[in-house]
Amino acid sequence: MKNLKVYVGIDVGSVSTNVVAIDEKNSVLVSSYIRTHGNPLKSVQEGLKILEEKLPEDADVAGLGVTGSARYLIAAMVGADIIKNEITAHAIAATHFYPEASTIMEIGGQDSKIIILDSGIVTDFAMNNVCAAGTGSFLDQQSTRLGIPIEDFGARALESTNDVRIAGRCTVFAESDMVHKQQLGYTKNDIINGLCEALVRNYFSTVAKGKDIKEPILFQGGVAANIGIIRAFKKYLGKDIIIPEYYNVMGAIGSAILSKESMENKNRPDLTSQSKFKGFNIKDMTFKTTSFTCKDCANHCEVVEFWQDGKKIALFGDKCGKHTNQIQQPTNTDILSQFR
Repeated sequence: MKNLKVYVGIDVGSVSTNVVAIDEKNSVLVSSYIRTHGNPLKSVQEGLKILEEKLPEDADVAGLGVTGSARYLIAAMVGADIIKNEITAHAIAATHFYPEASTIMEIGGQDSKIIILDSGIVTDFAMNNVCAAGTGSFLDQQSTRLGIPIEDFGARALESTNDVRIAGRCTVFAESDMVHKQQLGYTKNDIINGLCEALVRNYFSTVAKGKDIKEPILFQGGVAANIGIIRAFKKYLGKDIIIPEYYNVMGAIGSAILSKESMENKNRPDLTSQSKFKGFNIKDMTFKTTSFTCKDCANHCEVVEFWQDGKKIALFGDKCGKHTNQIQQPTNTDILSQFR
């Protein structure tokens, strides 16, 4: 008999897919950080496989939450009980571990965000625009050009002995500036440190511009593993920064906690305590997406069709909702009103 209730959270981004399982006390039982490699469906299957292997045999998935840029697709794939935006998921996880948190800085592979909290409630937030200059991919690109593994970037930055200012508002300008600095004789360590400081400057001149940054300050996301970036943040702010134990999977943890709260809510509209999770055999199923253009109005929306083992199970993407059977993405006002 399965008697260990667990709640699963999945955070699917363009660079990483994070899957966690928590118990009824919100303690993390299993966590996995997987590179998406442009295939969120496969990465989720891999994450669920890891979960199944590491969870006790008596574990029963009592709820599942999904967040991230591919949340609607993955929700249809796995059978999610709740779908939430990244702002809410990260804030929920942060306030669980650090109830007094006032500021959350999150930098992932392709996006970055800042969340302002007051007594555990989201009062303001911002995300980066389409440019990836202030994200993890910016450092990934430069590490490739320098021939140094990204895992070594932080340590190399700490070995820098000279301040080097590198243009960080654009990856193209950054590359040109790097070449120029190399021609001037600066070492790779100095240039790497300059890149870390360039990313931080970019973050505060775009994402965090005009925000009231108060302590305690949490730094979340995969980039929080880079000690060079941490030092640059502390230098820029002149304040201490907290790196959570599960810094790289906080969005998934928040989703898991939200799924638990949702399943325990006695006012659930469907009045059922049974999770919609399809089971770990998802890892053996075949999924694919197709699309068509709806020409019923001038919008000409691209409607995504999602298939499981040859059967169409979801449509989404149209603005009017005519074809959609998935929740539409919320506006910024919706995000603030939905928190908690």
